[in-house]
Amino acid sequence: MSFYSEEEIKNIGFKSVGNNVLISRFCRIYNPQYITIGNNVRIDDFCIISASEEQVILEDFIHISAGVYLYGTGGIIIKSYSNISSGTKLFSVSDTFDGTCLIGPCVDLQLRKVIKNPIIIEKYVVIGANCVVLPGIHLEEGVAIGANSLINKSCESWKIYVGSPIRFLKERSKNLLNLI
Repeated sequence: MSFYSEEEIKNIGFKSVGNNVLISRFCRIYNPQYITIGNNVRIDDFCIISASEEQVILEDFIHISAGVYLYGTGGIIIKSYSNISSGTKLFSVSDTFDGTCLIGPCVDLQLRKVIKNPIIIEKYVVIGANCVVLPGIHLEEGVAIGANSLINKSCESWKIYVGSPIRFLKERSKNLLNLI
């Protein structure tokens, strides 16, 4: 895997960027002036990170695996020690598909009904491969989401959720807190 050098990362134009940050050269970044990256963050190949005035904030010790898309027009905050697995997509903005309006970025905004709400991912969250997170979702501390899940509702602390749409599976151990 080929990562940008520290100097190249500084030249991308992020709002701020910490130390020990690895970003793949094959990652696409849109509006970096609205993106904050903390310390010890790794972003792998084929990711898309798109931000706006609502900002995308990645705190410390975060791994964004290959092929993850962060559509952050409505804002995305990922807090420390969280991981997003391959192929997962976070949508903080979406058109309404109920047939009452037109959809798509090529259509005048007055003819669309757009849902725009921030996604907040608290500390110690892990999201499995190929999940979809919808606008306005809040994943509380320690949540774990199984692979191929549709996250269409917020999730309670230290619980494991699976499925499409998600459902509660079981409690999650807090033992990892002893390792910090």
